[in-house]
Amino acid sequence: MLRVIAGKAKGRKLKTVPGDTTRPVTDMVKEALFNILGMDVFDSHWWDVFGGTGAIGIEALSRDAEFVRFSDLNRLPVEIIKENLATCGFSAKAEVRRGDAFALLKVPPDKTFEYVYIAPPQYKEMWSEALSILDENPGWLSETGEVIVQIHPKEYKDLPTKNLLKYDERQYGSTMLIFYEKKTSDHG
Repeated sequence: MLRVIAGKAKGRKLKTVPGDTTRPVTDMVKEALFNILGMDVFDSHWWDVFGGTGAIGIEALSRDAEFVRFSDLNRLPVEIIKENLATCGFSAKAEVRRGDAFALLKVPPDKTFEYVYIAPPQYKEMWSEALSILDENPGWLSETGEVIVQIHPKEYKDLPTKNLLKYDERQYGSTMLIFYEKKTSDHG
């Protein structure tokens, strides 16, 4: 069962996308992620690039994020994200876009985000492509912006980046979270 684990919508059940096109995040990983971020979630702006069920962005909204943009290529996840947002009462604080993640990341930014969450379908190198595009187009990130990648540990590889700096990684069973921050002049 997929649910919101804390905050304003705690305990609300979320619909999942039938089939294996999405891989909902476990409560353990969600809890660990939001424990790491702590109070920084308050008033933040997120982009859940491969939205799936919307569970990460909805959890952020439940914990007082200001706004979340969700995007997904397929119609069914987009509809399920909209339903889950309505169930939790967060439709007004969110935007749901249907489109190709790579194309969306390449366009000139119309907004900046404190957090860009990348959790694509597994084993297709999509995370590294999305991260590389974001590295080339870092205007999506606020000055203190971060990118969080969720993948299977077997998928991980070091990627050369110009504008993003990896600063942490955590593993929870078959899920790995990798954290990148926007490079500043302080990083040399």
